Amino acid sequence: MLFTATYIIYSVATILYLVYFSSQNKLVRITARRILTTGGVCHLTLFIFRYFEAGHTPLTTHHDTVSFFALSVTWAFLSFRWRYQIKNFGTFVSVVIFALMTVAFFSAREILQLPPALQSTWLPVHASIAILANGFLALGFCGGIMYLIQDRELKKKRFTLFYHRLPSLEALDQLNQHCLTIGFPLLTLGIITGSLWARQAWGSYWHWDPKETWGLITWFIYAGLLHQRLAIGWRGKRSAIMSVIGFFAVLFTLWGVNFLLPGVHTYVR
Repeated sequence: MLFTATYIIYSVATILYLVYFSSQNKLVRITARRILTTGGVCHLTLFIFRYFEAGHTPLTTHHDTVSFFALSVTWAFLSFRWRYQIKNFGTFVSVVIFALMTVAFFSAREILQLPPALQSTWLPVHASIAILANGFLALGFCGGIMYLIQDRELKKKRFTLFYHRLPSLEALDQLNQHCLTIGFPLLTLGIITGSLWARQAWGSYWHWDPKETWGLITWFIYAGLLHQRLAIGWRGKRSAIMSVIGFFAVLFTLWGVNFLLPGVHTYVR
């Protein structure tokens, strides 16, 4: 019931953000943000209850993983919202949160017994850090999509509804950089803790398992993006495109590998 209530709250927040995007009514935006914050608090409460119900960190099933992903995006956005003013950013982020919660809503919610390999203190450390990293990278994805839309508007020189409602290209580029500088170190730490856990569980730091391999591919994508930004001065459209590509790699690593490329991580459903 608490999950359903949280899902409904997020849905209402998303609808209000979309209404605000169209109307630009300040009261609607404030209401949408407050409802989204309420949803984040309810979601965090849900996660705590789920922990006590399961008896372990609930990050081992498809439902729990996607749900925590949505929770990470929510609080990553709220933490940014308190510091940065990015026009209509909440509209795009709320759609991503709603999409993730919809996937979680239609996923099986039963609590499964942990396999021996997952019965470790590394579970909450590795899983939470890795998914939290994905939350910040999801914000970079939203910023990248907004950048590409705004860039297209400027090149067409026919300004539509999007042009007047999206921030400047410079603001969006700075947003992408902030998301990357937080998400990439967390992603790196997630891989390191995963390797340490693998050493404890299977006796080796690396197995070239499909999920490990795609996790490394994702890391290289974002490492390349960060290097290009810092060393060569990449800005703008190329950086936005890489942020979008990197996030699709994140999604494939998180879910696609489990269903298409079975390996030692296959039991994490």
